[in-house]
Amino acid sequence: MAADGGSTRAVVTALAANLGIAVSKGVGALITGSSSMLAEAVHSLADTTNQALLLVGGRRARREADEKHPFGYARERYIYAFIVSIVLFTLGGLFALYEGYEKIRHPHELTSPLVAVVILVVAIGLEGYALYTAAKSANAIRGTKTWWQFIRHAKAPELPTILLEDAGAVTGLVVALLGVGLSVLTGDPVFDGIGTFVIGALLVAIAVILAMETKSLLVGESASKAHIAKIREALLAEPRFDRVIHLRTMHLGPDELLVAVKVAVAPGEVAEDISVATNNAEARIRAQLPIATLIFVEPDIYQPQPAAPSGAS
Repeated sequence: MAADGGSTRAVVTALAANLGIAVSKGVGALITGSSSMLAEAVHSLADTTNQALLLVGGRRARREADEKHPFGYARERYIYAFIVSIVLFTLGGLFALYEGYEKIRHPHELTSPLVAVVILVVAIGLEGYALYTAAKSANAIRGTKTWWQFIRHAKAPELPTILLEDAGAVTGLVVALLGVGLSVLTGDPVFDGIGTFVIGALLVAIAVILAMETKSLLVGESASKAHIAKIREALLAEPRFDRVIHLRTMHLGPDELLVAVKVAVAPGEVAEDISVATNNAEARIRAQLPIATLIFVEPDIYQPQPAAPSGAS
């Protein structure tokens, strides 16, 4: 998050909101005996833990490269984001599913339901503000992408994680409010258990989405098509490079891109001229794409691959 103050503000805002909400929900659950309130308290506790993990990951990722890790520590942000998905799945989702299942099997009446309603309404307002902050930060960088495209293709994990968590939190609070409200109106506490179960299913779904997207970043995603086009343009602007033979990119972190390329040069080129051309191309790439922190350019003689024989399988 070093390069993105908006992400840091969104994480800190969400952490502060969830810490206060977790305490109020926990007190409300003790007073009312509402399982959906208890599930939401654990959910907020999980979210608070997750936001702390994102801050830790951002801090650790800023460490300088060393002999043991010559490419640096930028991927720590992806590792901690993946841990977040696990925490959300286990501490949030599975607990709520279990609690909902138990309360559906063994429902009991709520006490002081008005307390639960007040706490849930206030929590919706606080979580809504946290979601607004995250959305505002994301709008500054998502461009023309839809929200789903932004979550799917963002290289920085913090904002997509916060957006999904906060959206899930607001939705879960509304579900909890419905569960408590229906239990009071109908006199049947089973609705509270159903609400808890729905909250658990929602959290598990969000955790799975986060895990899948973060796993892709951990494995190593390439640069975007727009960034690859900029790299190719910068390379082909060098007169001594005839063509790009191979171009490979990989995000070491959200703001650190590894570029490995093989370019074609004419036979008989002088080594000193090729060296100058390579340095010029690297400088051009960095000027167009500052996140290209590691660039490896290999000059070669282009040899077209022979066409496959007719009828070959």
